[in-house]
Amino acid sequence: MTTGAQADTDRVDVFSKCYTYTRVDEMKAAGLYPYFIPIEGSEGTVVKIDGQQKIMLGSNNYLGLTHDPRVLECAEQVAREYGTGCTGSRLLNGTLDLHEKLERDLAALVGKESALVFSTGFQVNLGTISSLVGRQDTVIIDKLDHASIVDGCRLAMGETMRFRHNDIDDLERILKKAAQRPGGKLVVVDGLFSMEGDLSNLPEIVPLAERFGARVMVDEAHAIGVMGRTGAGAAEHFGVTDRVDLIMGTFSKSFASIGGFVATEDKVIQYIKVHSRSLIFSAAMAPYAVATVQACLDILRTEPERREQLWKNTEFLKEGIRSLGYNTGSCESPVIPIIVGEPIQTFMFWKELLKQGVFTNPVVAPAVPENSSLIRTSVMATHTEELLSQALDIFKDAGKRVGLI
Repeated sequence: MTTGAQADTDRVDVFSKCYTYTRVDEMKAAGLYPYFIPIEGSEGTVVKIDGQQKIMLGSNNYLGLTHDPRVLECAEQVAREYGTGCTGSRLLNGTLDLHEKLERDLAALVGKESALVFSTGFQVNLGTISSLVGRQDTVIIDKLDHASIVDGCRLAMGETMRFRHNDIDDLERILKKAAQRPGGKLVVVDGLFSMEGDLSNLPEIVPLAERFGARVMVDEAHAIGVMGRTGAGAAEHFGVTDRVDLIMGTFSKSFASIGGFVATEDKVIQYIKVHSRSLIFSAAMAPYAVATVQACLDILRTEPERREQLWKNTEFLKEGIRSLGYNTGSCESPVIPIIVGEPIQTFMFWKELLKQGVFTNPVVAPAVPENSSLIRTSVMATHTEELLSQALDIFKDAGKRVGLI
């Protein structure tokens, strides 16, 4: 018979895993912990860390609009008119006329009937996938899809299947397997993969999905504002917008804000509105955040030269990095990875770059496959050639110091 004292000692503390976790402490002791670095000030392309200026090559601020005076003025004006927050969900007291105007404009941008904005891009994928994929349904995703897609699948009641990254033959194999299950099928892919910088093979994925009667959802988080004739994303870039069923995007990259949206048929949007838990049970997107996106959207429409400059900067940095002997993989975008392979050497390279004045992002498993660790760099339209040249000089010296080149 177990006594009360014995029962107490037999209990497992939910905190016990925290007390025995030492990885972060070990990396900090080695001076190689690269995350949660506090930035003390920012001018967009340059930030201040520990009182020193660093060239920012680790931001998703692709169009360089976070410090645009027009965007700042619009955010301030709306905050004064509507306040700093909605203090309620979209379902109840949190829907503003600002939300609805932005939704109409976003739907027009991506060529869909209707759109719905959420408080974060992560919540878009959580709410959209989990509300559409029922118990009998199957959702099929690329193995390198973003964590928000993976978590949306976890919340969904249906079956999740994965195919090898951009492998059309493997996707066909999975679709054949999924066809044996009852219910609908949904294929979800990133338009532009956020770590590798390559594009989803939509010209082959879309017709294959159609052949099996599957719907297609494209996460354009990193592609919107960047890819396509008008900046509408990878679907526009490949000319398959009308054959993609759902288009998702975020505001924390090119649109210099926070939040996200999904666009599709109006009847589907109405269904998601009343079935998406991440929308219904979250406070609505703040007014100043909506205003920021609206201002950025207006600039995207009227200043195509900004995207042209982004691509000039992209080619300049990419060719410079490759000329130094680094492996940038199959990147096709302003996301330019430097593939290192081994995690510790990746952290050492990151540390040397930061020490010399360049802020980058070290990426290790599970964000990338094992032994595929990389330094993620990303370009802005507002980077000058002088800044990028300085960064390349640092990449050259840092790479030699850690034995990469």
